[in-house]
Amino acid sequence: MEKITLCGDNCLECPRYLAKTDEEKSRVAELWHRIGWREKIVSPDEISCTGCSSHKECVYNLTECVKEKGVEKCNQCLQFPCEKIKAMLERSAEHEKKCKEVCTAAEYAILEKAFFRKEENLKK
Repeated sequence: MEKITLCGDNCLECPRYLAKTDEEKSRVAELWHRIGWREKIVSPDEISCTGCSSHKECVYNLTECVKEKGVEKCNQCLQFPCEKIKAMLERSAEHEKKCKEVCTAAEYAILEKAFFRKEENLKK
């Protein structure tokens, strides 16, 4: 089973989505800070995630775009892959480089499953 976001992330592999206890959330917050996804280590409540949905703001503006285009997923759009998707994939590749530099092999393996299979996941 998968829960793929508009940008191709897999929630069911994401340590942030899977973290339930404050201790787990604190470890994720430290990792997000070390990677550079947060400017500081945030509280367990702030790092908590229930997955992306249409009511959340998307950093890639994909939520707004699919609404505008009248599709449920980006790959249903006639313009797929558009410039937003291409820019998002480039940004993800930069994040992947950073993760390889600062993460342990185990951390990277988890993040790779969750975040760095976007292009493959977007085609599903």
